[in-house]
Amino acid sequence: MYAGSCLCGRVRYEIAGELGEFGHCHCRSCQKASGSAFAANAPVRRADFRLQSGESELREFESSPGKLRVFCGNCGSPLYAYLRASDDVLRIRLGTLDTPFSEQPKAHTWMSQRAPWEAAEGQMQAQLPRYPEWAPKTVLNQQGSRQPG
Repeated sequence: MYAGSCLCGRVRYEIAGELGEFGHCHCRSCQKASGSAFAANAPVRRADFRLQSGESELREFESSPGKLRVFCGNCGSPLYAYLRASDDVLRIRLGTLDTPFSEQPKAHTWMSQRAPWEAAEGQMQAQLPRYPEWAPKTVLNQQGSRQPG
């Protein structure tokens, strides 16, 4: 069981299942949505996600056709995203977890769009593979995303 919340605490959630594999996505969309150099999102089955409070605070933004990003309307914290085509999977923003989560990322993706001010590649987690776009599913299976194959 995992618990999470937004910055102001109005939105609180629980996850009764396991979180899937994740990586660090460096695409421009994730940079804009997170306000940082990359985003860390893990898939979870929607059936395992339970909103505990703050439903009236939730706002959705369609960042690209069929992709919705959900955030707190009060503090602006990004909480999760989902695709209309596979809305049974949510991609949780790991920074919103309140419960310790010790899994490690599997890869850096979309390095071709890496922020020019981000630390030099040699300073990033060197043990992680890096991909100019999507990682192969054999390395990182990004459920609930537009990962091909």
